[in-house]
Amino acid sequence: MIGMARERRLAEIFVEIADSLVEDFDVIDLLHRLCARCVELLDVSAAGILLADAHGELQVIAASDEHTRLLELFTLQHDQGPCVECFRTGVARTNIDLTQPQATAGWPRFAPQAHETGYVATHAIPLRLRNRVVGALNLFQTTAHHLGDDDIALAQALADVATITILQQRTLEQSHVENNQLENALISRVLVEQVKGVLAERWETSVDNAFETFRSYARARHLRLSDLAVQIISGDFDTSAIPAPVPDRAGDQHG
Repeated sequence: MIGMARERRLAEIFVEIADSLVEDFDVIDLLHRLCARCVELLDVSAAGILLADAHGELQVIAASDEHTRLLELFTLQHDQGPCVECFRTGVARTNIDLTQPQATAGWPRFAPQAHETGYVATHAIPLRLRNRVVGALNLFQTTAHHLGDDDIALAQALADVATITILQQRTLEQSHVENNQLENALISRVLVEQVKGVLAERWETSVDNAFETFRSYARARHLRLSDLAVQIISGDFDTSAIPAPVPDRAGDQHG
């Protein structure tokens, strides 16, 4: 996406985000959309948002898609990888060549798995507001093209929006409220993960397909993903009310 087309699309996206920031908005759904917008605007193959838990370890909160191997790659970075370094220093790590051993020497588990999954370059952008860093935005490329300064600046802007979304600016000075918000976001992600697996097994479809169907149903009815997930897990919601997704294409892998 280039030139005026990208500028116009970027304006539309920020309006979309602003319209979503209403009281009691669905933070998980919004962060998933932000990841998808990163892929759309930055010409990268995948994006994920990792959030620090109460122990300072990064956990996956949202991703541009739900393929198991990609999520495992994001999750692996709770103890090593560019996102860990980005989170600890608050400094972006960009245009990392995953095919060059000297560039990835400090990540003996992460780098080989990333390369094996098909990625040749990665970027880690801090989720920060002022001097506060709460996580990182991770971008992956399957083709070796360089992201320029403008693209990196846009990635940081999207990461900043994600940070504000998570923290809600009016509560930044209330540390106990902030901690609760971060923990609630992570708990919501765990609940959604459980429901994805339940629905994928029930419908005999991929996790991607199940998640998109679940999201579409919740959004059409103005339900938060976490609230609907709680109802499903507790048995208070009959999942037969959700129309089953179209079967995956032949050859698609489950999960």
